[in-house]
Amino acid sequence: MALISLSLLAVGSASAAATEEAVADEAAADVAAMKQTARPPAGFVDRPIVALDWTLAETLTGIGVRAMGVGQVATYASWVAQPALPQGTRDLGLRTQPNLEQLAALAPADILISPMLSSLAPRLSAIAPVTSIAIYTPDADTWQTLVKATRQLGKLTQREPQAEQLIRLSTARLAGYNAALRQQAARKGQSPLPLLMVQFMDDRHVRIFGDNSLFQAVIERMGIDNAWQGDTNAWGFATVSLEKLVTLKGRMVVVEPLPPGGHQALAHNGLWQAMPGVRENSQASAPLFLPPVWSFGALPSANRFAELLASHLIDDEATLEGETTDGNH
Repeated sequence: MALISLSLLAVGSASAAATEEAVADEAAADVAAMKQTARPPAGFVDRPIVALDWTLAETLTGIGVRAMGVGQVATYASWVAQPALPQGTRDLGLRTQPNLEQLAALAPADILISPMLSSLAPRLSAIAPVTSIAIYTPDADTWQTLVKATRQLGKLTQREPQAEQLIRLSTARLAGYNAALRQQAARKGQSPLPLLMVQFMDDRHVRIFGDNSLFQAVIERMGIDNAWQGDTNAWGFATVSLEKLVTLKGRMVVVEPLPPGGHQALAHNGLWQAMPGVRENSQASAPLFLPPVWSFGALPSANRFAELLASHLIDDEATLEGETTDGNH
């Protein structure tokens, strides 16, 4: 009996060891699969970094870098849209509450965050070094901050030539639109109306963008005035009710996405019907609805916003001096 018991014990120990070894092998295979995805798309390189912040993620995409992972990949597609993240970019969960186990398994060389996510730094730094890159800061020239961040990411990822190319193309694109608008104004004897650039929070409140915003930095370089001269926060916007906008003179630019049922709600909203351009029912001043642009973005979003605006404001007769077709990487 003693010999039988010893034999059973040995078999049980061996079985448990085999099970533990199988689990370990499976876990190792999972980690390997996470790290070894398909080759990056043409024009992109892989780097062992993750970016929780969308502004940093879109800039990496703009210089041709595929990060190991990004926060809220699916939601990025709804709010940022373009540039699309490279195929194979892993979703790390919520930007403010990333999946720490997945992050640890990826074992990145660097974790990129914005100062807004600084509260995560102590936990993230236990996994990998954390680099915080500021984009929107009070009393700073927004455009120059975007340029600086692009160069910083270019150096971090060994993509400095691509970062400089993105800066050059972005600057040339806006200069080209500026020249085309001036040429068009001289021909028609009429400059573009000042803009009221908004995103709807609900059917009665909007974020309106002014000083320190990405949108303001873009229209300044296109030579267009902002109809909103009120105060803004560090991100370049103020939250106001539609009543506050009724008396302002300018052309509404609505950046989507709208709240659910937004278009139908506006059609029956008396305040909206009193908005500049809506009440006049004039094609020249009618509100412009633009597809999603990341309003807290960097140079790629600046290019997207400028291109969408130009498609509405510049006619086919204008010459786009310095305009380019490749502003991503």
